[in-house]
Amino acid sequence: MSEPTFDYFAYGSCMCPVDLKRSLGEPMHPYVLGPATLSGYRLGFNRRSQRRNCGVLDVVPDPNHHVIGVLYRLPWRLSDRLDQREEIPTQGYRHEFISVEHKGQRVDNVRTYVVVHKLSAELAPNDWYFNVVLRGAVTCGLPEYYCWQLFSQMRSLQQQQPPIQLAA
Repeated sequence: MSEPTFDYFAYGSCMCPVDLKRSLGEPMHPYVLGPATLSGYRLGFNRRSQRRNCGVLDVVPDPNHHVIGVLYRLPWRLSDRLDQREEIPTQGYRHEFISVEHKGQRVDNVRTYVVVHKLSAELAPNDWYFNVVLRGAVTCGLPEYYCWQLFSQMRSLQQQQPPIQLAA
């Protein structure tokens, strides 16, 4: 008998199976279903992560855009650890259940995470977050045009804002 699972749509650092393994404690590659598209949303750097000391991604409703990310089918036993990573207990993110397109099929009741308290303006990612997001996008086979779009969005924010200085 197989264990219970849930579908999860990742669009930020969790697209990277190696980084997700760091939080969830086991290899994530076996759970990657592949690229998926969330219609009616756009990406925004609407949250400052205390842990990463930079802007981090969110999905924001926008009927004229779409977000491409990674669809995972995760064992239910990892649900609480994923919620911890997404800072559910401290109201960093909250669950949202969405539909995505994956390999030409609609997949319903997919969990993703959205920022609870959005910033009034976007905040640039640091180099570490920038790199892990791109590594996940490339590793999991997101379309080349979309990887370039991610790169351009993050680079543009970094050029507009000075880097956050870490306290000595």
